[in-house]
Amino acid sequence: MAASLPAYHGAISKLEGENLLSRKGKEGTYLIRDSETIQGAMCLCVYKQKMVYTYRLLQTHNGYFTLQAAAGVKEKFFKTMTDLIRHYKRRNQGLAVHLRHSVKRKTELPAAVVPDEEKEYENIPDSEDYVDVLPS
Repeated sequence: MAASLPAYHGAISKLEGENLLSRKGKEGTYLIRDSETIQGAMCLCVYKQKMVYTYRLLQTHNGYFTLQAAAGVKEKFFKTMTDLIRHYKRRNQGLAVHLRHSVKRKTELPAAVVPDEEKEYENIPDSEDYVDVLPS
């Protein structure tokens, strides 16, 4: 999961990501953030010559990760986000510049909130919060 990667910053804006990369100011500096336009997608943002290049990361239905490729470019699939990052750290893999320095998040990401309708209530041991309801 991307959340375990130190370079993953979650739901920060494009502008926040660009500011973080610009502050570091080194060629090949990168971070990963959630896409603002496509739910469930992420963005790989890479700094080169005072510009930030953004690549959309998609997860396939079978769990593999890929960089959204231009028409006619063969997509590459990776089992994990770590494999994808490792691949693009090598030179000449199709990015504006190869990945070199990650911008690590400084704080923990908030825990995922589970909507009430998805919480599991069966088989809960005796608890003060639950009472047996018997038919009358």
